[in-house]
Amino acid sequence: MKSKAHTVSHDIYENPLITRYASREMATIWSGQKKHSTWRRLWIALAECQQKLGLNITDAQLNEMRANIDNVDFNAADRYERELRHDVMAHVHAWGDQCPNARPIVHLGATSCFVTDNSELIQIKESLFLIRRRLVQVIDQLATFAAQYRNLPCLGFTHLQPAQPTTVGKRATLWCWDLLLDLEEIEHRLATLRFRGVKGTTGTQATFLTLFHGDHHKVEQLDRMVTEAMGFSLKHPVTGQTYSRKIDSHVMAALNGVGQTCHKAGADIRILQHRKEVEEPFGSKQIGSSAMAYKRNPMRSERMCSLARFAMSLQAGADATMANQWMERTLDDSAIRRLGLPQSFLAIDACLILYRNISDGLVVYPKVIEKNLAAELPFMATEEILMAGVQAGGDRQELHEQIRVHSQAAADQVKQQGSDNDLISRLQADPHFAAVDLAGTLDASRYVGRAPEQVDQFIQECVQPVRHLYAADLAGASEDLRV
Repeated sequence: MKSKAHTVSHDIYENPLITRYASREMATIWSGQKKHSTWRRLWIALAECQQKLGLNITDAQLNEMRANIDNVDFNAADRYERELRHDVMAHVHAWGDQCPNARPIVHLGATSCFVTDNSELIQIKESLFLIRRRLVQVIDQLATFAAQYRNLPCLGFTHLQPAQPTTVGKRATLWCWDLLLDLEEIEHRLATLRFRGVKGTTGTQATFLTLFHGDHHKVEQLDRMVTEAMGFSLKHPVTGQTYSRKIDSHVMAALNGVGQTCHKAGADIRILQHRKEVEEPFGSKQIGSSAMAYKRNPMRSERMCSLARFAMSLQAGADATMANQWMERTLDDSAIRRLGLPQSFLAIDACLILYRNISDGLVVYPKVIEKNLAAELPFMATEEILMAGVQAGGDRQELHEQIRVHSQAAADQVKQQGSDNDLISRLQADPHFAAVDLAGTLDASRYVGRAPEQVDQFIQECVQPVRHLYAADLAGASEDLRV
């Protein structure tokens, strides 16, 4: 029987990644149904290829197996596992009950990792494709946002202190570039992901060599044929009982990288919302605080940061597991991988759903941005004022000293008195700057450099090829947040 659809239980702990955050699509990839149906497909592929290479496996046995792929009897498997204390053999017996004629040849010559490792590699592959799709969708939306605000000047920050102005669109390209770097890494992982293949108990293929009466060529063929049958072009040339756990570390490092990107952008948006310059979407009936009714908290960005931090924390476990695999394998990798691998993908899936939701509805407040920039712009303009004063015949060193004195006084008024920045007024009253068009120096667009042109070039050279290559992934609206 097929597994039942997931329902929330209030009597036992439920993983919030499933009940609140990640997509059903990602949860399905890591479901018991998907896992054990894939085990059966692997057993079928093994038997089909063994038959083609001459083993005594009948068409009737294969047909019986093909007819019973998705009807997994989980209750029977649970009963067998309680008795046998072995998950793979429990499912061998449960499937054998459904396929009595094929029972003698199920799992023939294989070790448990033939189904566990290979099925996990299939799940990893499908999950990476889904993560890639979500990355592309956020990249597309951020690029659209960047183009819209390509030339809207805003205050730049270094050390979280006011710095040379940039534009809202240029800042968005920084977020977008991080995602493009993540996309490159995900593509690399997909391009180099290898199937474990048919390697036997300790990776020596000894049992298969016995089955084929010492014919090394047929054993090599079997390995290659099953790999291709399961949709992989590459396989590990050597393994122990498992594929190298360095692969898990590599994959989770790529997910870790996406988490870093989501966290960085989420933190930036939270700071900008604090400054009332940019705001994440806020529902018409959304409540920001149970006590402070006026609040508009950046809960989506905060949640994205939180989930990203969780995903990033799982990397250490993958690294330690790789380092602690003794000789051909040790089973202390099992429990941690059951937890770490799926939850890494689920958490990053949730992050990118949030990121797309946020980027699809970012609200910009140009007047507030202009006000905040104007408060600091006089300081930003001092270098240009200095140069203009010299060109008008002034002494560079003397002008520099006057600007320094006036700047310190203006800063004191802002900090000590809470007054507006009056630096330009002070300079206008100073005869040293009588020949300088001081008002003209407050045009913020004069200080953003090539930011608008950089946005255009970035979208043309970096984003448009992605849009073209992954056009099919761009369809569809943002996935609704469940909470």
